[in-house]
Parts: sequence; structure tokens; C-alpha cells
Amino acid sequence: MRGSSQSARDAVLREFDPVASAAGADAVTLAQQLFSVVDTLDGSGSLRRALTDPAREASDKAALVSTLLSAFDQRVIDVVSQLASARWSSEGDLAASVEDAAVGALLARAQGTDTLGTVEEELFLVERQLVASRSLLTTLGDRTVAREARVGIVADVLGGKIDPITYALVERIVSAPRGVRLLAAIRALIAAAAQRRQRLVARVSAAVELSAAQRSRLASILAQAYGHEVQLNVAVDPEVLGGIKVQVGDEVVDGTVVARLADARRKLVG
Repeated sequence: MRGSSQSARDAVLREFDPVASAAGADAVTLAQQLFSVVDTLDGSGSLRRALTDPAREASDKAALVSTLLSAFDQRVIDVVSQLASARWSSEGDLAASVEDAAVGALLARAQGTDTLGTVEEELFLVERQLVASRSLLTTLGDRTVAREARVGIVADVLGGKIDPITYALVERIVSAPRGVRLLAAIRALIAAAAQRRQRLVARVSAAVELSAAQRSRLASILAQAYGHEVQLNVAVDPEVLGGIKVQVGDEVVDGTVVARLADARRKLVG
């Protein structure tokens, strides 16, 4: 998402965030209704065009939203109307922004119940489980498999084992991937949760499990380097062999034995 779309999304979601935070348990209902709006937009090109047409008056688009969503919560109508009234670089950006509002509502609920850290950790563990089980990852990410079947697998694997907010987030991205690969979608959710906690996410791959002292020191070093608190998500990777590989955003610091050997090989060849 770029340019006017990003600006529009950010402005509306900043206004919606305190609304979602104040909604309490209703935030889950708001999220469900917003996801329903996303599904409707994804299924109707004519509606997307009507709500993103730059030549159409904002008041007309807001009126259309109010009519279509008359049975929905007024807070949902308000945020979708605000989004529809903005200018978009691409018609698909509207649905993406509504989806972000839905995710934000769920994370706001988790934050309100002091379980946001748990949700973030569980999302990381789900990601690790999928990485460890390629068959499970393939099945859940296969769009030729019926939606009901994919959701059923999520229920079998995760039902009753994780926080309800974590479950709702995972179930949603499995049932409606919207052109995003499953692992990428989960990582985006982890980043969104960390951002809400005002932390950066550092993805750490190590040959062996890091001790509490090692984690604390690494987190301190990264916090000093980035000027921000850092959430460490550590995964043991036998291919690392030694050392660690740290990724923060798009930046990768690779201090593994494999990386050093590859670097030495490149220098010898050069």
C-alpha cells in the first residue's frame, strides 16, 4: 500500500483505535462484522469500484455504506464510511484497510484483557508449528482445499489450546487468505501485535536454545542498537550449526557458522 492509500488508512485507523479499545468485549463483534465487509468487498468488483471511485462524492459513498450496513454496529458503519470516503491508489486497498481495522479491533481486545503478549507469543508458536510440519502448512495454505475443511483442521489442531483472540486471528487468515501466503500472514499479525505493544520484532535463529541470560543480553543489545524495546522470537534451527542469525524488519545480521563459511568461500573464489 502506497501514497494516498497509506495515508488514508493510517488516519482512519488512528481514529478507530480508541473506539475499538473502548468497545471491550464488543470489539470481537466489531471485528467479525468488519471481516464480513471485507468478504463482501472481495466478492463484488462493482461495489469496490463504487466505494473507491475518486469522481464520486464522499457523502454519496458514506450514504451507500450506511444503507448496505444498516444492520451492523454503528461503530462499524462509521469506520467503513470514513475509509470509503478517502482516496485510494488501488481499489483493493479499501478492503485491505477494513481488514486491518478488524485485526486492530481483535488486538485491542487482547490488550484490554492484558493478553496481548500471550497472543503474540502464541502466533509465533503457531508459525513454528507450521514451519516444522510442511504437510500441515501445505494443507492449510492450499486454496483448492475447501474452506470448511481448512477451518476444521485449525479447530482440530488449535481448538481450546490457545487464547480465543489468537484462534480468531489464525482461523481468519486460514479461511480467507486474500492472496497472502499463510506464513507471511502470520508474521504480519506478529508484527502488528508487537507494534501495538510498542516493540520491534527480532526473529532469531540459533543452533541451540538460548538461555534466559543470553536472551536478555541479546534483547538489550538490540534495544540499544534500534533505540526501541525488542521482542525476541527465537527458533532453534539445526542448519545454523553455530552462532545466531537475527532479522529485524528487512535487516539481517547473520553470525552463523554457515554464513561465515560461505563468506570465506566467496573471498577465496574472488
